[in-house]
Amino acid sequence: MKFSDITRSEALLHLQKTASDILSPYLKEIENIWQPADLLPDASLANFFEEVKLLQERAKNLSYDLLAVLVGDTITEEALPTYESWLYTVEGIRPQDGGNDNPWATWVRGWTAEENRHGDILNKYLYLTGRINMREMEASTQYLIADGFDIETGHDPYRNFIYTSFQELATQISHRRVATLAKKAGDTLLAKICGLVASDEGRHANAYSTFIQRVIDIDASEAVLAFEDMMRKKIVMPAHFLRESGMEVGKAFGHFTDAAQRLGVYTTHDYISILQQLLDEWKIGQLTDLTDTAEKAQEYLMRLPDRLMRVADRVKTPELEYQFKWIAV
Repeated sequence: MKFSDITRSEALLHLQKTASDILSPYLKEIENIWQPADLLPDASLANFFEEVKLLQERAKNLSYDLLAVLVGDTITEEALPTYESWLYTVEGIRPQDGGNDNPWATWVRGWTAEENRHGDILNKYLYLTGRINMREMEASTQYLIADGFDIETGHDPYRNFIYTSFQELATQISHRRVATLAKKAGDTLLAKICGLVASDEGRHANAYSTFIQRVIDIDASEAVLAFEDMMRKKIVMPAHFLRESGMEVGKAFGHFTDAAQRLGVYTTHDYISILQQLLDEWKIGQLTDLTDTAEKAQEYLMRLPDRLMRVADRVKTPELEYQFKWIAV
């Protein structure tokens, strides 16, 4: 079915008919999904302190940059209240657009419930390592939630779910690469934790990407225009306002991304790779019957990866110049 002059609310209302088929496969039953307690030392057991000592021994080999990236990733995950609040402002998801039984709102709650485990387990792990100034990390988390964020999507579900399709893929890459580096450093527990988190992020990315594909099926021109708009603005990460105590808003984010770039955890080339993946998944270059403005947006999007690659090839990896307050030893 194709629509012309369809509103966003009408599109989501139409897609509600198959919303469960779109989203349900990408959430796991709570009884069957992993929980932080499955992986971390159990304080109720007699060998708890021995397990913590072993955890700390393994964590001693993690590099400074790896710890910095892990803390930044943890703070990003722990700012979850901001993300849920933001999604509840999106047209078609808002309570006034369908109430508590709205399938899109049901998805947001399920997604939030799964994401909540990520910050929980990473925070506890970092606390147990003994290498983190937890008060400074906790202050940064509170700042990030209090400062909010602006990803320039407005209340538009198309722009918001294009953003989440991109962002969830980015976090999947970051957590997966941290898992690989942790394993190389001998920290098999951290490797397992980050691997599981990355797996969750991958499922969530697939859900959002599937939603956008369904939007393209019924409202291709508007979907392409929304995609172009987001890429012209550039996809900023949720923690772009990240700061440490005594800092200006966003000041720590650049140092965090520098560390990620040095380690190869998330780079400018990864940004381009995600863009290309979404162009391929959504078959943007093959779309026809677009409006004139959407055709121009299509041309822009298809040329963008090569344009960005020329810039990325000139980017130099920054050297370590900053000492984070988060890291104690």
